[in-house]
Amino acid sequence: MAKTPDTAADFFPDFGSLRVATRILLFVVTIAVIITIGRNDTFDDTAIGELKLLAGFGIVLSLLSIGALKLASPLMRRLSAFGGSALAILVVLGVLFAGTEGLLMLLYQLGFIAERWPVWHESFVGRTMLVGVVVGALGLRYLIMSHQSEADARAEQASRMQALQSRIRPHFLFNSMNSIASLTRSDPARAEAALQDLADLFRVLLKDARNLVPIAAEREIARQYLEIEKMRLGDRLKVTWNVHNVPKAAMVPALTLQPLLENSIYHGIEPRFSGGTVRIEIWNEGNFLYFLISNPLPEGHAAAHSKGNRIAQDNIRQRLQTHFGSQASMQSFEEGGHYHVKVKMPIVVNG
Repeated sequence: MAKTPDTAADFFPDFGSLRVATRILLFVVTIAVIITIGRNDTFDDTAIGELKLLAGFGIVLSLLSIGALKLASPLMRRLSAFGGSALAILVVLGVLFAGTEGLLMLLYQLGFIAERWPVWHESFVGRTMLVGVVVGALGLRYLIMSHQSEADARAEQASRMQALQSRIRPHFLFNSMNSIASLTRSDPARAEAALQDLADLFRVLLKDARNLVPIAAEREIARQYLEIEKMRLGDRLKVTWNVHNVPKAAMVPALTLQPLLENSIYHGIEPRFSGGTVRIEIWNEGNFLYFLISNPLPEGHAAAHSKGNRIAQDNIRQRLQTHFGSQASMQSFEEGGHYHVKVKMPIVVNG
């Protein structure tokens, strides 16, 4: 269950946003329809006229209330949640009173009513404010609950993204350190260079998982990782890149390529005595960006793609789903003696 905030700083939505204003107006029009249906046996011309009058009056008061709440928002957000809510109701009451009095004055000036203060004046103002405050309280409650629900959903998504990415870090660190450890005695200079690459990689690993990174940065992460593995495997590991027609400003989820390359090496190249070539293709078609990572199948490949391979792919698939929903996909297949993983995602351009 979400914790109710002690202050109103994150309690209220932005009353000046188009989305919130649209919700308020739709809510008011719905109430006007309900009142009209309740007051009329048939929905004839008289009922339609009454609906227009109620809806118009409600929309005017709603727009005035939205403007007043927007102006009062800085003060509301400095108060407690209860105090901010009370101030919001008082603002709505003030707008209802001023708006109703203004309507009566306009009707008097235009000659629609004979007296500025008719006998039914107090009753009309009182009933308008009573209905308005009930509707306003319900509407305010709905907006607050909707805002909190959306905030909770964003927080849950952020936590999920961090959890998914954190699963990659220990595995990546373990394998990378093993690769570097194998060089510390035989080639200390190369081991030092690999540690520098690893430090650069960890700056990416520790970034916020919710953020996308430029495609060039993702390629650089992959390149640095492959350099570390080349130091360990030597000539047994060969890499070919084929990148074409890719927007330079395209943004992708961090650590999409690296875990797939890690799988290619550990489940494809390393088990082969002669090693092999990892092929990386990146291209775009229409509004979608594609990755294709291929590696030769090892001997006895039926058992080669282990649970660890599937876990890494499921992790990436979940992160793609979280970022892009059904627009992204990932599939793996065997063809021509090679194992392939194909990733599809929409092109997102920074700025």
